[in-house]
Amino acid sequence: MEIEKHHDRDTSNSKSWSELPPELLDLVFKRLTLADFQRAKSVCSSWLSSSRQSVPRNNNQMIPWLILFPKDVENNPCRLFNPEEKDKLYRTRREEADLGSEFAKSFCIATCGNWLLMRDPLFTLYIVNLFTHEIIRLPPVETQLGTMKIERMRDDGDLEFRVTCDSGKVYKHKKGSLRLQSSLLWIDEKTRDYIVVWGLVERHCCVVYCKNGDTSWNQIPETLDCCDMVYKDSKLYFLSSSCGFIIFDMMIPFPFPPQVTFQCSVYVCKNRCRCSEYVERDRCRHGYRQSVAATMIVVTVTGQVLKVEKISGIHSPAWSFRVYKVYSSGSVEKIDSLGDEALLLDQGITVLANDTNGLVRNSIYFSYTCTDTIFCVFNLEEQKMELLHRFDSSSSVDKFSRGRWFLPSFTQPSC
Repeated sequence: MEIEKHHDRDTSNSKSWSELPPELLDLVFKRLTLADFQRAKSVCSSWLSSSRQSVPRNNNQMIPWLILFPKDVENNPCRLFNPEEKDKLYRTRREEADLGSEFAKSFCIATCGNWLLMRDPLFTLYIVNLFTHEIIRLPPVETQLGTMKIERMRDDGDLEFRVTCDSGKVYKHKKGSLRLQSSLLWIDEKTRDYIVVWGLVERHCCVVYCKNGDTSWNQIPETLDCCDMVYKDSKLYFLSSSCGFIIFDMMIPFPFPPQVTFQCSVYVCKNRCRCSEYVERDRCRHGYRQSVAATMIVVTVTGQVLKVEKISGIHSPAWSFRVYKVYSSGSVEKIDSLGDEALLLDQGITVLANDTNGLVRNSIYFSYTCTDTIFCVFNLEEQKMELLHRFDSSSSVDKFSRGRWFLPSFTQPSC
């Protein structure tokens, strides 16, 4: 995927640009922003070649961007939003040219660096590079190693899944009702080593994962009732309404299962997991009713684990959050500040917030869906929610159905 260019280049000048020495080009590339670096690669073949030996400025800093997927997927490309350039919305080249209609009909369910974890309408999973369009195919969801079984069936011509849990309980799903829970992606930009993790919404289903080279999904014991998960530094952080909080070491070689390195009891409101459709009401300090819509875990820059409750007002469209620090004993402490960090809720991590990346410190970046997907920022100190940006939605071209944060990187793959 390349950012579109809106100017024409003179052929004679193009030739002189192509003759610049690599050493000079390297100095130029190191001073470019991520967006300008992406544009520079398309100047000519010599610039593209030299770019593979360079990185743009701030590449080692975690500067999140937002990828926006259009409602009218047949005729419009994705857009990229950079918080440090609030007046710009980058348009990408149409993905269908390289990826076909498969990408247009797919949903992004996780991101890592430049890579997107995609699910198509038939529940085929694959990984795609946002900029190069490189695709990595994943095993079929029904190819499972373990006690949980997923069968892909046909019912009157419609796709249906039958899920048999460890307990023997059977769930049947039309393709639109099968829901993957807390999907995760990690990939090494240089080696292309990767790991993909997901669970099912059903209470008695375990979490599964696959790594590069796997031809099936491996099931992780002791992962029933998944509420939320985060993957960071080769560890899987798992939160369950029945099993509490568990950390798994995911570097244990197959056929041995991931090893439990830590476990404690952390209270989760019943059915208050990510994507939960139930409502549990309580009284807030102001006296009006609220509902805990989701309970999530977050891992900070320093490795501190947080429990985050997403709160919706019963009679108000505004969202709010309660954040707790989780201690090794399982006890939690409510906190009112993230310090100089900002929280990306769909990533389950915090990043440093500063003038360079355009993020607001002590804030939570999240989205919710009404008729459209709304992207918001919640200031934890002021307990105030506001729109991230007023995207122009006056035409169908700029209407977005969904979006995902990602942390772009221009690390070159190993040869």
